[in-house]
Amino acid sequence: MQVRKYSSRFALVFFSLITFLILFSVKLIFLQIFWSEYLSNLAEKQHNAIVKLEPRRGSILDRNLRPLAFNVTVSSLYANPRLMSEEDKHAATKQLSLLLKMDPAVLRQRLSRNKYFVWIQRKLPEELAGKIKGLKLKGIGFIKESKRFYPNQSLAAHIIGFADIDNRGLEGLELNYDKYLKGEFGWSQILRDARQRELSLERNFMPPKDGFNLVLTIDETIQYLAERALDKAMAKHNAKSASIIVMDPRTGEILALANRPTYNLAEVSSSSIESRTNRAISYMYEPGSVFKIVATAAALEEAAFSETDKINCENGAYRVGNHILHDHHPEGILTFSQVIEQSSNIGVTKIAQRLGPYKFYKYAQSFQFGRKTEIDLDGEVQGVLKHPSDWSKTSIGAIPIGQEVVVTPLQLVSAIAAIANDGIYMRPFVVKYVKDNSEQIIRTFEPKAINQVISPQTAQRTKKILTGVVDNGTGRKAQINGVAVAGKTGTAQKVVGGVYSHNKFYASFIGFAPADNPRLAAVVVFDEPHPSYYGGTVAAPVFQEVISDALKYLEMKE
Repeated sequence: MQVRKYSSRFALVFFSLITFLILFSVKLIFLQIFWSEYLSNLAEKQHNAIVKLEPRRGSILDRNLRPLAFNVTVSSLYANPRLMSEEDKHAATKQLSLLLKMDPAVLRQRLSRNKYFVWIQRKLPEELAGKIKGLKLKGIGFIKESKRFYPNQSLAAHIIGFADIDNRGLEGLELNYDKYLKGEFGWSQILRDARQRELSLERNFMPPKDGFNLVLTIDETIQYLAERALDKAMAKHNAKSASIIVMDPRTGEILALANRPTYNLAEVSSSSIESRTNRAISYMYEPGSVFKIVATAAALEEAAFSETDKINCENGAYRVGNHILHDHHPEGILTFSQVIEQSSNIGVTKIAQRLGPYKFYKYAQSFQFGRKTEIDLDGEVQGVLKHPSDWSKTSIGAIPIGQEVVVTPLQLVSAIAAIANDGIYMRPFVVKYVKDNSEQIIRTFEPKAINQVISPQTAQRTKKILTGVVDNGTGRKAQINGVAVAGKTGTAQKVVGGVYSHNKFYASFIGFAPADNPRLAAVVVFDEPHPSYYGGTVAAPVFQEVISDALKYLEMKE
């Protein structure tokens, strides 16, 4: 009886073990055959982390290698919710929401995710990052990233543009040359233990490739001089907006370009579209009398007039078609040179009438009006230059004096620079070359001549006439002591509601210096200055200040 009892127990235990063995065997076979790939991938994910390594975005430097934009190392805050208890999450939400000024609900939502990694806030100021590190919150960590930094804030903002939080270019050169600046991401495969702690062991590693650096034609000092003068004049003349461009007429290199209103590159989110608009290349307007340089150069090149030829300016009233053309100051008989010096609308119209619409149009086209200059900045517009077949009976008295034609400030400075450069029109550009961190040149951008607009002889004659504009005519306030200056003033009525306004104007000045050996050319344009609105009163003094200071600066460098 006792033997039978033990025998039954033994059989029960034996069959139980056999059953468990079979079940475990089936389970093991199932895991090995059917779940092996899934479990292998899960283990790989748990113990291996792929870390994306951010490249350092290339710097933007002025022509003298002074930094205008570069990246700095900053700390970005993240959380590992799977390592955090509810108490940890509550403590983190309470303390971080105050320091980061975040909505606690948003923070709670991020910490509630069933993930090993969630961003809390990226690219924090180091002082703030230090305070958070001092809290020693469980599950909260930092990753080093790089952030774009603009040391001069708004200086040259419309040229440089800006990049986003992920270092992607969005505007200006940051966008145009993003393929050179951005670099290439690298990666690292990090081993972790079962508790998701990094073991500081790398299985594979691909280093990031840093971006290349841009070296510009811009001179930081001349840019500063231009912006300082523009700001003072904006305040003095209560203008709506303004633009200035300074160019080397021999090469087409832009040494300074600025607009008002402007914006702070460090606070792009608070800027308006209007403040970010690069008016110097994308804003069109009727230029007024500065456009008279076309008729001047064309008439001399075509031998239609000489400097001493007499022109009857009709005492300030002259009929063109069914329109009576007027001068601001009635004049009688003037020489060709005096017509330009005194900016007589009637005199210039008679010059254009002798040339004829087609010859005038030919030279306006040669000066690249109605066409893009092809500058290496996005947003350029081509303006409007009507073909003579589209001219009305009064167009011959309007277009040569800067009406019925729309231009950009960039087109104007490029045109006056062509006269300064013995008639050779140079393509304007703002990037000199691209280099890497080892100072190896990756790509260069050489000066490029577009065409010979007028002969060197005609250019020299035109220079002398434009020097007379500053010495004896409407541009006297552009005079620089000891330096010969050539230029042209412009005062243009704005078109408001389809008609010319009598109280809203554009004031402008274009010129170059020294007139006998030009080193700098510039355009200055103001929109709706008041109460003063003449180009010779508002824009010419800005030209004088900027070019005078810039020439002194260039002499000191030599």
